[in-house]
Amino acid sequence: MKKIEAVIKPFKLDEVKDALQELGLHGMTVIEAKGFGRQRGHTELYRGAEYVVDFLPKLKIEIIVPDGLVEEAVKAITETARTGKIGDGKIFLSDVSDVVRIRTGERGETAV
Repeated sequence: MKKIEAVIKPFKLDEVKDALQELGLHGMTVIEAKGFGRQRGHTELYRGAEYVVDFLPKLKIEIIVPDGLVEEAVKAITETARTGKIGDGKIFLSDVSDVVRIRTGERGETAV
C-alpha cells in the first residue's frame, strides 16, 4: 500500500475527488493548508497599501491506495488538478506498512 499526499489548489478539490471515486477510491482526508513553492506568493493592494502574501491557500489530500492503483490514482490527480500555471501543487508517495480500522480491528488493505 502507498500513501498519496497531494497538495492542490482549493478550487480543484471536487474534480480530484470525483476522479478518485471513479477509480473506486472512496476514503480521503482533506486538510486546509497554506504554503508556497517557486511562485513565492504574490503582492496585493489593500486600501492603497501594498503588501506581500507569502503563503497561498492550498488543500492537502491524503489517501491510502493499494499498490495496483497507485499509478492510476497519481495520473487522475495530475490530470484533474493541473491548470498549467505555477502553483498547481505536488504529489508525494510513501510506503504504508499496515493500516488498522479502529472500529473492527481489521488490518491491511481490508481496513482501507
